[in-house]
Amino acid sequence: MALIGFHASHEQFAPSELLGLAGHAEAAGFQAIKCSDHFKPWARTQGHSGFAWSWIGAAMAQSRLPFGLITAPGYRYHPAVVAQGAATLAEMFPGRFWLALGSGERLNEDVTGLAWPEKAERNARLGECAQIIRALLAAETVSHRGRVDVVDAKLYSLPAKSPKLYGAAVSEATAEWVGSWADGLLTIQAGPAQLRRMIEAFHRGGGEGKPMVLQVGLNWDASETAALAGAHEQWRFCAVGGEVNWDLRSPADFERIGRLVRPEDMKDALNVSADLGRHAAWLASYVELGFSEIYLHQVGRNQRAFIDAFGKEVLPQLA
Repeated sequence: MALIGFHASHEQFAPSELLGLAGHAEAAGFQAIKCSDHFKPWARTQGHSGFAWSWIGAAMAQSRLPFGLITAPGYRYHPAVVAQGAATLAEMFPGRFWLALGSGERLNEDVTGLAWPEKAERNARLGECAQIIRALLAAETVSHRGRVDVVDAKLYSLPAKSPKLYGAAVSEATAEWVGSWADGLLTIQAGPAQLRRMIEAFHRGGGEGKPMVLQVGLNWDASETAALAGAHEQWRFCAVGGEVNWDLRSPADFERIGRLVRPEDMKDALNVSADLGRHAAWLASYVELGFSEIYLHQVGRNQRAFIDAFGKEVLPQLA
């Protein structure tokens, strides 16, 4: 069966609160933790954006669980710095840290003033960064000239075993490309047919036999009305679809476009239900598709109630 983890959303909660939530999730039976890495929240009403790399070290020190982090090298973070951060966490917590690399979102990445390129160019930049990070984790001395430059870089504090480098993808084309270089796939929930196409593309590109990780966006509450209202209140900004999420540059932009999203539209973007059995069935269907790790992102504010309910009623059904 798949490992079921808790997603810690830095854009929605203060880092100190997330530390408590991670500990609460571990006590409730969640088997791993994953976190986002934002410089800005999607909307000002979400209100937070803690530094994920500081947080994950503190969170891992208070836990025995494996942790993962998704980041976008080449903009906010030079790939040599990403490699150093990953190596340090993997050295301190052997076998418990993995890193996913994505092409990024303008909301977070253009704070350095770099031009925000089209998707093909972002993937090319990510590919260079992934090669640099992998070489540094393999104890190589790296000099590189290209979309990013590296001069005589070498890591001196290395783990006994390098952390896995997953590739993040939300399209079939990217999933196929990720299969050629990543240790595994990280993607988000969709309909069964779309997820099968993503898996086929990943395998076609070279990912056959590699692990696949799924982040599931959901909202559970005590009633259907409350579940839908909570999803709309917190996550309508991300439910527009297409390329919009990657190209808008400010929380105010997301707030404006979020006005187009109706509460009923949220069921197309998230798993929204008050029925814990239905949530368990959704998760079981993802396990059947072959995902080895599934991270649950409850978008509502009722995090502790969600953790308690899923720990008691949902996780045992998937054990």
